[in-house]
Amino acid sequence: MSLFKQPSELEVSTTIKALIYGQPGLGKSTLGLSTPSPVLLDFDGGVKRVNGAFQCLTLQVKNWDMVIEALQEDLSPFKTIVIDTAGKMLDFMSVYIIKNDPKMGQRDGSLSLKGYGVRKTMFINFLSQCSMMGKNLIFVAHEREEKDGENRIVRPEIGGSSAGDLIKELDLVGYMQAIGSERTISWSPTEKFYAKNTCNLPPMQKIPIIIDASGNVTGQNIFLSSIFDSYQTYLKKQADISNDYEALIDVVKENVELIVDADTANGVTENMGKLQHIWDSKLKAGLMIRDKCNSLGLKLNKLTKKYESADAAATA
Repeated sequence: MSLFKQPSELEVSTTIKALIYGQPGLGKSTLGLSTPSPVLLDFDGGVKRVNGAFQCLTLQVKNWDMVIEALQEDLSPFKTIVIDTAGKMLDFMSVYIIKNDPKMGQRDGSLSLKGYGVRKTMFINFLSQCSMMGKNLIFVAHEREEKDGENRIVRPEIGGSSAGDLIKELDLVGYMQAIGSERTISWSPTEKFYAKNTCNLPPMQKIPIIIDASGNVTGQNIFLSSIFDSYQTYLKKQADISNDYEALIDVVKENVELIVDADTANGVTENMGKLQHIWDSKLKAGLMIRDKCNSLGLKLNKLTKKYESADAAATA
């Protein structure tokens, strides 16, 4: 039995890894907790700024040893691990690395070059561990402004090369900003900020108001839960289409095998035109018919668009 799988047989992760970053005071932490059944790893002390109605079970991180121990607990009731903030998490990792091997640090308390390499590996292992637990993973981060000539470019505030290591592992990166009186989140990158969208979301969405000016709760905190549900539906639809596509290609192959002369070639070609095609199935059908006809010495009459025997084509 082959270890290789057809596209419809592939195991597709149904969890989402995402990063939310942006301007201060827009409710990034609250938005992070709008995910399905969240548990919060609070590295930044940000939970105290979240309305009590939207808080969840929280680990107030004092050191990285707490994180290691917490991930050994039974987290089965939860679907999402929220990291607030990604930058502070890396700081805790750095302290842990230097504590366990002082040679990984420099005199000013920062990591050495080798220490950054260790943190990179540690960070990737953390992502893998959470993924293997079957949890959605949401990072919250502040924004960092860079200059590219006269242009202002906004990036997530994540130290060193870890930003790239994180982003390439993510399904979504959303940039939060205020446009007038409305809060928005953008999933598609522009020349002004970084974003990432592999979930087929609109380029920008408005974030609903769920707390009024007086601090009263006016709505449910389910914005990202709705997005995750839509993504699950999208994945299921794509899997169903993939199954239908493979079945359709099998039908095409069976029909092409029936071609033995010009009449059957033209009959199969006509039948292929009546099928409900998926993706590139129409193109593949045409190529398979052409190759079979070539092997039989049949020629396509460019005027009639019909296949003919070589003798008939020569006479014409």
